[in-house]
Amino acid sequence: MITVNNVSVQFSSSKLFSDVNLKFTPGNCYGVIGANGAGKSTFLKVLSGEIDTTTGDIIIPPKKRISVLKQDHYQYDEYQVLETVIMGNEKLYEIMKEKDAIYAKADFSDEDGVKASELEAEFAELNGWNAEPEAAQLLQGLGIKVDLHTLKMKDLDGGDKVKVLLAQALFGEPDILLLDEPTNHLDIASVNWLEEFLLNFPNIVIVVSHDRHFLNTVCTHIVDIDFKKIKLYVGNYDFWYESSKLMQQLTKKENQKKEAKVKELQEFIARFSANKSKSKQATSRRKLLEKISIEEMPASSRKYPFVGFKADREVGNEVLYVENLSKTIEGEKILDNITFRINREDKVVFLGENELAISTLFEILAGELEADSGTVQWGVTTSQSYFPKDNSQYFNDCNLSLIKWLAQFSDDKTENFLRSFLGRMLFSGEDALKPANVLSGGEKVRCMLSKMMLSGANVLLLDQPTSHLDLESITALNNGLIDFKGNVLFTAHDHQFIETIANRVIEIKDDGLVDKMMSFDQYISQ
Repeated sequence: MITVNNVSVQFSSSKLFSDVNLKFTPGNCYGVIGANGAGKSTFLKVLSGEIDTTTGDIIIPPKKRISVLKQDHYQYDEYQVLETVIMGNEKLYEIMKEKDAIYAKADFSDEDGVKASELEAEFAELNGWNAEPEAAQLLQGLGIKVDLHTLKMKDLDGGDKVKVLLAQALFGEPDILLLDEPTNHLDIASVNWLEEFLLNFPNIVIVVSHDRHFLNTVCTHIVDIDFKKIKLYVGNYDFWYESSKLMQQLTKKENQKKEAKVKELQEFIARFSANKSKSKQATSRRKLLEKISIEEMPASSRKYPFVGFKADREVGNEVLYVENLSKTIEGEKILDNITFRINREDKVVFLGENELAISTLFEILAGELEADSGTVQWGVTTSQSYFPKDNSQYFNDCNLSLIKWLAQFSDDKTENFLRSFLGRMLFSGEDALKPANVLSGGEKVRCMLSKMMLSGANVLLLDQPTSHLDLESITALNNGLIDFKGNVLFTAHDHQFIETIANRVIEIKDDGLVDKMMSFDQYISQ
């Protein structure tokens, strides 16, 4: 069990959260949610002991092992993959290293023999003999093939490094598992495996995630950080979301009733306080009025942008035809004779283990990269707007204000017009004057979405648009793409995002395409 007693965290004069009193018990999975900057990652660091509380304390029983998903992808570059996973249990790893060092001695003494015997006993008690098979099983479950297990971490690509660090956190059945965005950069199969693992995990799991389907699948409780408070609710994310909306509606209605009663009493007092025959009643109503307190609904720290795409013209019957498209990058064939046709009203999710293949395809479709061979033919009625996976080229060397940045992509250059689009994406007032090159990842994504909304395109190409967005922005984008009347070609890792938008699935495999006119859930079930 973890007990959180009267905890508050303050940086300089800014209080992140205060008066937190919670209990976390084994067998439950707690999903931590809140707006960007609310303190989700900080709360996990407080629980792990990485950050000290300003007041209060965190009580964890002695000898309970905490495992944390590491965020530094270069920390273990000089270690083998399998070894990196086993390092998740520090005590076991230290015993292994000490034991190996003793056995490697040229002058092995009696004292060394006694020490080695003690270490062997500890090693067995920590299930050390199963360490390598367990580590290998975790890696394979997350899609890291056996031939990679003996490589050094520096030889893996970024996505595989993330999976190894996740396997490290899961290794050895820790008593407390703290995971900050564990589904980032995971493919659909790996996310499904992780969900199954956590559903069967017997101890405490506390996880920060922006993936609604993941939170719904694994969580027994929701930890909500809002109003500078942290509250615990039973149920998964959807249960919390619907309950919180209902509670807000009830509170609003209750306040409206109180306001009406107050108004009625105030009018009565005003009318009759000077009338001697009614003065007694007026006095009693004044006393009643003093007892009615209108509880203002606190403004949530959550802010929902508005995402709405409107096409300048309706798309015709001919949308897109791709035939025998091939592309080789640095000697590796990324796309090999890809052929498909996009029809009117198609909203297509592109899947595949090789994300570079999908990104390359999208770049070719957007006209930003040339294919080695094959044809891409867009219908004459189509216009396209493209959201790249890497948007750094739009921002890194640009010190324009956001208003001037957005003006580059608009026919209407008036400030009020541009501010209206930025305002929908939560850039109001002085925020609209920020230089483009200082934006956070989430802010850049929202700027790119403003650019796309301005375009009036009837075909949207989106490569991983939910990356860097909080739950509120993902929900807004999700709803905007559901409502969009044109075509959508996209790729994403968010299960609910895919399921609610796509009516067709195209998976790029090494041996060709799988193309199905069906929902994502139907595709998975097959």
